[in-house]
Formats: sequence, structure tokens, C-alpha cells
Amino acid sequence: MAKSTQQRRNDLRKRLIDIAEARIANSGYDSLRARPLATDAGCSVGAIYNAFPDMRALTMHVNGRTFLRLGQQVGDAVKGMESAPPCERLIALSHAYLDFADNNFWLWSALFDPELTAEPDMPEWYLSALRDLFRNISGPVREIFPDMDHEDTNLMTRGLFSSVHGIVVLGLQQRVTGVPVEGIKQMITLILSNISKNQIS
Repeated sequence: MAKSTQQRRNDLRKRLIDIAEARIANSGYDSLRARPLATDAGCSVGAIYNAFPDMRALTMHVNGRTFLRLGQQVGDAVKGMESAPPCERLIALSHAYLDFADNNFWLWSALFDPELTAEPDMPEWYLSALRDLFRNISGPVREIFPDMDHEDTNLMTRGLFSSVHGIVVLGLQQRVTGVPVEGIKQMITLILSNISKNQIS
């Protein structure tokens, strides 16, 4: 039985996401171009824009996959650690985040590309994946700062994420203020292992 138009479109969308994911993984978001993508997918350039409104929308679907993988790896890092001190769990989460970024550098970098994240109308599934990532952090934060109100807990959660993310970015990009890859985990551990010693009153 011949496939319906919608089935063919869905097949093309999946094929384009697969190819775009492979290209980004190998060379980064900036390497994604419509014409080479169409050649690899065996379709016309116009067919790409029938499947997705623009290349940004296509990349957001790749990012959705990446966020799911990242969330899975980070969540798996603390399985079985429910009784461990909260700082140990934060360190395990952060090390898992670093490992994912190191092993999937271009896909991870695309999650935070300004061209992809600057618009206010981010898809709900994208924001949901980001909230899931923050939820892994907020649990230990609430244990370390039990008297902190909800708003400040959210700010602390985002602040810790931003701090670890910045360390990872600088380290993996080999910036002057960063450290070699082998020293990033040690830096993260030193910082996070001391946060409970200087609690905000």
C-alpha cells in the first residue's frame, strides 16, 4: 500500500533530523546548510522547508533529542545516591554534565547557541527539558538551604548551573581562564564541596 502524503512528510522529517543531528555532531550548528542537507536526504531544498519552517526549527528538534539524552545521563548519575549528602549528588550531576559535553561537544554547544536560544517563543517541549535538568539540581539545593524560599531556591539552582556550565565551557573551549579537561572535574568538585560550608543566612 502506498504511503500517504502525511506519512511521507513524517518520514522526511525524521530523515532530516537524523542527518542534521549527524552533521551538527561532526561539525557544529554553523555547518548546517540546506543544499547539502537536501542532497544527503535525497530531496529538494524546497522539501526541507515544507517539512520545517526554517533551519532553526529543524535544529531545535535535534536539540530536543540532545536535551533528552543529556537529562537521561545526568539523572542516571545520581541513581542509587538518594541517601548520599546533597553536595555529593551535585558533584555527580555536574561530572555527568561535563562528561556529556565532552563526548558530545557540538551537539551540546548547539543547545546554547545564541541564534537558537535568543527568541522568546521557545517550544514548550524545549523549556520542559530544561526544567527537568534544573529539577535534578534543585533537590540537593533545597537540602543544603532548607530555609531558603522558593524564589531564591530557583535562583540558586540557576546560579549553580550557570557556574558549572561556565567552567565546562571555558575548559572545553581551552580558553585562557579555563583549565585542561582533566582538571575541570577537580575544579567543579572544589567549588561544590564547599557551598554548604558558607550557607546564606
